Amino acid sequence: MTLSALNPHILSLFFESANMHRWNDHIRPLDLTELDKQAHKAAIAWLLGKSEESAGNEVDWRTIIEHTMFSFIQRSVLTDLKPQVFYKITSEKAQQVNAFVLSEVGCLVPDFDPALMERFKAFLESDADSLEDDIVRAAHYLATRWEFELIYESNRSLYGIDRTRREIAEQIGQYIHLKGVSEIMAAGASFDFIDLVGQLRFQQRWARTPRIPRTTVLGHSLMVADATYLADIDDNEGDRTVYNDFYTALFHDLPEVLTKDVITPIKVNIDGLEDILADYEHDQMESTIMPLLKPEWRDEFRFMAYEPFTDEDGEFGKRKGYQIKTCDMLAAYMEALISRRYGVTSHSLTEGERAVRAKLIERKGFDVKGLVEGLDGLEI
Repeated sequence: MTLSALNPHILSLFFESANMHRWNDHIRPLDLTELDKQAHKAAIAWLLGKSEESAGNEVDWRTIIEHTMFSFIQRSVLTDLKPQVFYKITSEKAQQVNAFVLSEVGCLVPDFDPALMERFKAFLESDADSLEDDIVRAAHYLATRWEFELIYESNRSLYGIDRTRREIAEQIGQYIHLKGVSEIMAAGASFDFIDLVGQLRFQQRWARTPRIPRTTVLGHSLMVADATYLADIDDNEGDRTVYNDFYTALFHDLPEVLTKDVITPIKVNIDGLEDILADYEHDQMESTIMPLLKPEWRDEFRFMAYEPFTDEDGEFGKRKGYQIKTCDMLAAYMEALISRRYGVTSHSLTEGERAVRAKLIERKGFDVKGLVEGLDGLEI
């Protein structure tokens, strides 16, 4: 296997965050996991970045994507710390914490791409005072606020809950200079868009079979996006392709918020259903989602959300849709494989894993067969 940035160990590190439960000292109406939080954060960062562009500011999208991923890796390694503890130790004990994070990442991902590791180290040690870092941090706090508002009513009687609300508001207030933050806080169309994206956290993958962890459509989308980004690093792709591939992967399942996740066997075995669903999704995207986006973003978003698995090279640049589909299948394979390794399985999950694996190893492009065999060999 010749891959470097995209490898089984880093995918396993990302996936493990589906076992990290957020707000687990509060009453929660549903599971809130770190994987889903990071996915929601990535989507919010896109909206904030586009808002800055609309305001006339230049945005380095590769930095936003990579720093979003780096903060994800950092949080995954430091596991289930309360936010107050996380921020205290990362500010007061930064050098020691960074050394620990780098050591743990080296152990967990022994084949971590050296150039990517150097950038990760620079990220940990930087002052993080760029526009792109402001966007990533603001997206983090806005995703936290979305979660908090979801659980607030169930926890109103808990000691300290209103202090937590004030702290979140203060954190977001540091970034009110960002155009998108003020628009989201005004509870207009921008807020509605991130709220709609957040609803993909309610939709379970493989809904008809028991599975651990019970990953969601949104968490799955980030797995696909991060795998796609790492594959693009290995291919030395340019900035525009990196942007197109990552955000196409991140938003590829957004239409499911309008239709729910219709499992593949039903779509392919009921004659004409797949075409009916595609037409319905298109109509609903145009009537429900597009009005939530600024007019100047809509054509680009159509490019990303419609037919995401097609290769393109036109008005919006190059997109490697075939490779995005490969990464989509890799994420699905991990969902089935890891649950079965945990001992939670069913006939449909076993058959699903077998079918996805058989299709994956026939895929062209990067060394998919080697990656699948690497995932098979992981100790879980």
